[in-house]
Amino acid sequence: MQYRINPKNGDKLSALGYGCMRFTKKGAFIDQEKAEREMLHALENGVNYFDTAYTYPGNEAAVGKFLAKGYRDKVYLATKLPQYLAKSYEDFDKFFYEQLKRLQTDHIDYYLLHMLSDFHSWERLVDLGIKEWIDEKKKSGEIINIGFSYHGGSAGFIAIVDAYDFDFCQIQFNYLDVHGQAGETGLRHAASKGLPVIIMEPLRGGRLVWGLPQKAKTFWEEASPKRSAAEWGLRWIWNYPETTVILSGMNSMDQIDENIRIAGEALPGIMPQSELELYDEARKLIRENTKVPCTGCSYCMPCPAGVDIPTCFNAMNVRMSDGWFNGLREYIMCTSLKTNPTNASKCIKCGRCEQHCPQGIKIRQELENITHELEGPAYKIAMKAAKLVAKF
Repeated sequence: MQYRINPKNGDKLSALGYGCMRFTKKGAFIDQEKAEREMLHALENGVNYFDTAYTYPGNEAAVGKFLAKGYRDKVYLATKLPQYLAKSYEDFDKFFYEQLKRLQTDHIDYYLLHMLSDFHSWERLVDLGIKEWIDEKKKSGEIINIGFSYHGGSAGFIAIVDAYDFDFCQIQFNYLDVHGQAGETGLRHAASKGLPVIIMEPLRGGRLVWGLPQKAKTFWEEASPKRSAAEWGLRWIWNYPETTVILSGMNSMDQIDENIRIAGEALPGIMPQSELELYDEARKLIRENTKVPCTGCSYCMPCPAGVDIPTCFNAMNVRMSDGWFNGLREYIMCTSLKTNPTNASKCIKCGRCEQHCPQGIKIRQELENITHELEGPAYKIAMKAAKLVAKF
C-alpha cells in the first residue's frame, strides 16, 4: 500500500480509502457479515481510511459494529454532518451525537460538512454558529480534523477553502471531470494551501467502467499497457501529487484486491506522456455526443444574474454521456440545492458572457436548451421533495 502524509498533522493515510456507501444489500438491509469480511480484508492489506455519512442508510451503524470488534484504533474514521438538514446550532449536536452512538466511538478523526455547494452554503452555517461549534468539538477532542465535501463550481470551492482554516477537503475528480465541479483548479488550490484532498467519484460511481460507450470501452481494452478501465481511471488520479486519498466504494474481494494492487504501484508523477495522451482520446470518444463544447475556462463568469454557466454546461454534458438521470442529478446537486441557486433558468439573456467565450458558444441559447431539458416535470418534483426534506 502507498501512503501519503497529511501535511497538517503528519497522519499517514492510505492512498486508497474505503468508501462505505456501496455495501452489498441483503434485501433492504446491509449484508453485515459480507461487509465486515470485506472491510477486514482491506484493513489487513493496508487500507486505513474509512468513509461513511449520516445519510447513507444503515451505513454508520454497519461500520460501527465492525470497528467495535477491536479495529477502531487501526483506522482513520471519516463521517459527515448533514449540514443541509441543520436549522440551528442545536442541530449540530443532535446529528453529531447520534453519529457517535451509531459508530460506537467517542471521536471522529476526519469530520466533514457534507455537500457544500457554494460559498453561500458555508455562510449559512457560519450564521448558525458552525465556527464556534467546531472550536468546541476540537477542544474536547471529539473531532480531530474538520473538513468539507463539495459539489459545485471551482470558484465557490476556492472561496470556501480561503474562508476558513480547514484541515482537509473532499471533491469529485476523475479523468472526465478535469474541469467539472472543483476540478483540477480546485485540487491544486487546496493542495497549495496545505490541505489533504480526498477524492470521491474517481470512476463516476462505476460509470467510467461499466457505463462507458462501446467505442471507449473498446479503446481501453486495446490500449497498451494492458489494464482494466478501472485501473486506467485510478492511475490517472494517483498520478497527481496533490491527491491524498482516493475513495472507492468496494463491495467485492476482487475489487478490493485490484484497487490495493493499483494503490501500491501508482506513484505520483510516474505516468509517461504517452499514457497521459491516451486519456485525451478516451475523453473524445466518451464525449462524442457532448452537447456543449465548454472547456470550463470560466471566462464567461461571473454572470450578473447568478448563473453558474460552466456548471450548467457540465451537467448537460453529463446528461449526454452518462444518461438523463445522471445529468439531472448533477444539475440539481450542483446548481439548485443552494441557498442562492445558480441554475440556467436565471439567465436574463444580457449576452455579456458571450463576449468573453473563447469557444464562441452561443451561451444564451444553450442555457435556454438546458432549462428546457433539465428543468422539466422531473426537476420540479425533485425540488419539491428536497424542500419537504429540508423542513424536517
